[in-house]
Amino acid sequence: MQNDPMQNHDLVSQLIRDFIEEKRSERFWRNLRFFIVLIILLGVLCLLFIPSSSGTLSEGEGSNYVSLVRLEGMIAPGENFSAETVLPLLTDAFKDKDAVGVIIDINSGGGTPVQASIIHDAILRLKKQYHKKVIVVGEDMLASGAYFVAVAADKIYVNPNTITGSIGVIMKGFGFPELIKKIGIERRVYTSGINKDRLDPFLPQTPDDIAKIKQVISEVHTNFDDMVLAGRKGKLHGDPNSLFTGDFWSGVGALQLGLVDGLGNLDDVMVTEFKVARYKDYSETQPFLQMLANQAGAEFHLILNDTETKLLEKFN
Repeated sequence: MQNDPMQNHDLVSQLIRDFIEEKRSERFWRNLRFFIVLIILLGVLCLLFIPSSSGTLSEGEGSNYVSLVRLEGMIAPGENFSAETVLPLLTDAFKDKDAVGVIIDINSGGGTPVQASIIHDAILRLKKQYHKKVIVVGEDMLASGAYFVAVAADKIYVNPNTITGSIGVIMKGFGFPELIKKIGIERRVYTSGINKDRLDPFLPQTPDDIAKIKQVISEVHTNFDDMVLAGRKGKLHGDPNSLFTGDFWSGVGALQLGLVDGLGNLDDVMVTEFKVARYKDYSETQPFLQMLANQAGAEFHLILNDTETKLLEKFN
């Protein structure tokens, strides 16, 4: 009795399909086990290395200490220097009953006025709630939105070389209306409001656009000025027409103008203002581990997506 070639072909195809399904299942469960183990390991790392709300106490003489929060980089949503990230840190720092005060160490050239305003107002609220003296120490930069945050403190110290001030508002962009004409592109925009496409970089700028921009940034600038005047009441020595132009100064120049209260670094300020040599650091240190977790999740997703493709390629 001869074997039917068609039946043999069907049998071989079925065997291959079964083999692929088996390998796919094995690969899936192997990858799943790997991912679960990885998540467990990351959880252990988080428990070991992420500081709790009690903070990390520095070395030094004496039992007294201050709460320390370090704020660095661009002030913007999604950044380490954002209201979402900073407010819980500040709350923990102020809630520490054993801390004799709070120092906020800032190194930033500014960012969005909304985020800066939220953080500024939170510091004022926490000061009132917990009755603790707050000192800001500026490092390389204490400018624009960072200075907005700083004026909520009781005192501000900077290094003699700290770039300080920049009390102003800026909007930047580009315009390309002539470029699209030269390369033959037709811009098609549909709006339900006559000003919805205002500031479109592919449309010519109009006098009405410029007037609107000036109105908005002037209002934000006025709010900024008011917060500085309230926070530095009785301390400013310079002419407001110079202080609020968006210009900046060195730490020495800022001291002469009354924008800051003194020159010094973190260690100096701890001794000068609080008579302590130790701090408990409440600063954020989690992003690196979050990055590892996010990367692990992305890698696992890629592994699952590639499993079927690789198996099929192998048997084609």
